[in-house]
Amino acid sequence: MKRWLWLLCMLPLCSQAAGGAWHASANGPLLANRGGWQRSQPLLPPKNTDGYIDVVNWRYQLSKPAPAGLEVKLCAAQRCTSLDGGSGSTRGLAHLSADETLHMVFGFAGTGRLPPGLRVVSSEVMVNYR
Repeated sequence: MKRWLWLLCMLPLCSQAAGGAWHASANGPLLANRGGWQRSQPLLPPKNTDGYIDVVNWRYQLSKPAPAGLEVKLCAAQRCTSLDGGSGSTRGLAHLSADETLHMVFGFAGTGRLPPGLRVVSSEVMVNYR
């Protein structure tokens, strides 16, 4: 239900993009240690997507509250943009091809273990393109 509510909230943003929009979601990785990056499963565009990214809306959910030092980035093949918070929008991937596969990457500064069972429950993007 939350997913559909989130998608409905994004519809006004989709209508602003003349080209269209695509949505993808994936389960995330287990986050066990600080000092490294863990990548989500691929966030894949539909076949025959044509145009360039305008704005990307994102949302991710962790299994537990995030410990201090969490850094999250949304990445395409040759560019990443930092994400602030569990949801929002960014133009950091603007002008890239709309048919690029995206990934969210999660990292923690420092060294040591993270709380047991900390994982990314879901990662979602809504890509608006022209």
